[in-house]
Amino acid sequence: MFLRGLIFVHRWVGIAICVVFLIWFPSGIGMMYWTMPSVTAADRLERAPALDAARIALSPAEAAAKLGVDATPAQIRLNTFDGRPVYRIGAAGRGGGGGRGGSARIVYADTGEVQERVSTPMQHRIASAWTGQPADDASVELMTDVDQWTVGGLRNVRPLYKYSWPNGEQLYLAGSTGEVVQYTTTASRIAAHVSAIPHWIYYTPIRKHQPFWLQFMIWTAGIGTIGSILGVVVGVWMYSPNKRYRNKGAPTAIPYRGQKRWHTIIGLCFGVAAVTYAFSGMMSLDPFPELYDRRAPAAQDSARRGPSVAQALRGRVGIEDFAAAHPRDVVARHPQLRIKELELTSFAGEPMYGAALEDGTTRMIRLDGRPIDTFDHSKIVDVVQEAAPNRAAVETTVLDQYDLYYLDRRRERPLPVILAKMNDEEKTRYYIDPKTARIVGQYSNRNWVNRWLYTGLHSLNFPWLYNYRPLWDIVVITLMVGGTALCVTSLVLAWRVLGRKLARAASRRAPTDVLTVDT
Repeated sequence: MFLRGLIFVHRWVGIAICVVFLIWFPSGIGMMYWTMPSVTAADRLERAPALDAARIALSPAEAAAKLGVDATPAQIRLNTFDGRPVYRIGAAGRGGGGGRGGSARIVYADTGEVQERVSTPMQHRIASAWTGQPADDASVELMTDVDQWTVGGLRNVRPLYKYSWPNGEQLYLAGSTGEVVQYTTTASRIAAHVSAIPHWIYYTPIRKHQPFWLQFMIWTAGIGTIGSILGVVVGVWMYSPNKRYRNKGAPTAIPYRGQKRWHTIIGLCFGVAAVTYAFSGMMSLDPFPELYDRRAPAAQDSARRGPSVAQALRGRVGIEDFAAAHPRDVVARHPQLRIKELELTSFAGEPMYGAALEDGTTRMIRLDGRPIDTFDHSKIVDVVQEAAPNRAAVETTVLDQYDLYYLDRRRERPLPVILAKMNDEEKTRYYIDPKTARIVGQYSNRNWVNRWLYTGLHSLNFPWLYNYRPLWDIVVITLMVGGTALCVTSLVLAWRVLGRKLARAASRRAPTDVLTVDT
């Protein structure tokens, strides 16, 4: 009786969600290589012109004075906007600022003019510079509501101006700032339709309703997890190593024939993978926020103990500390670097400039003009140890390979890095790039849910696997294909069950034919 109950629940759960799971597994293969189009800091830097020293007139302090603000060095970047050098002052993102609409204010470094209004000709120039095509060749549409390519993180950035060119390029400009916030091509849209859009159920009518979409995804993944667990239990329960069943007169380990037999075999092979993928997908949506919040007091205590490691690596500097080296002189001294952006930064209290270069790397430059190839490792370690509550409790080492917590299967994150492990309550790990003295990765036991119950189970991000590609690709694709086959057999069985139910219902409703004889 208990087994029949498990089979009943598993069957109807499968009927309810097998279509969604059939979408999730194949699109998971697409997610290995593509995702939703977006505009990243690297995209902005790639398309930005190199800074022209001859056009940089204002110093950082003068630019801040134009706005009447008391900005810190960390809030100031020098790059370009509409082909002109500008200071972006405020909480702007890397690589051209702006991010998703922009929160930084702009002061032109050539004239001191404050950027206030974005005119139509300016929008056309920015759009044309990004794509390399004349703006007159594009159709322009004012977007006051979300569409497929702005329904996610850009859903609150409006109005937008959408430029569409005949070759399939589409560009979205934030009306308030003139920043490029989204860019797609025909190829990137097709890739998204076989990866992120079906995998995340990012279809606009559903995704635009954030609370509903979130609850739909959590409940579907959660119910799917339960159904998959029940399927594994039933399959193992019914499986007979001694082959006590018979099929066409021959002993067999599985008491089914046809699609049900295939479904059981595939479930025994890939059922556990289906459980882990469904469960880890649910965990990516943070269904149990208390798992993250329970350590908040410990984090607050850590903050009260003193400056963070990131603050210690920077030290304390002000805008006035950069008066000894005008950005114009730094750019003019290194024309071969083709600097695209300068940020005001520091290391252990020494002010310096961080130069973002044409090849996407960052080069640190001292105020006397000397570029830094790499910082002294022992100096970085000293700074980290001084920031720790207990200097002796800090363990440091140099990594030249990714580990369990510093991950990148595309191998784009910097190596080597200095790993500093704090023996504190949170067991925090800092990964520091010695070329920039910046923290490029951080992990503590507050992140264990995301690391193990999401990326660990969902992406199989383990160094013994992703360090040996295409081994990782082969393993994950095999699991995705197995999950897809499991869903196909489930769908066939669900169709048969529903077909029988509907046929019975139809027969009960059909009128009875009565033969009458005329007299």
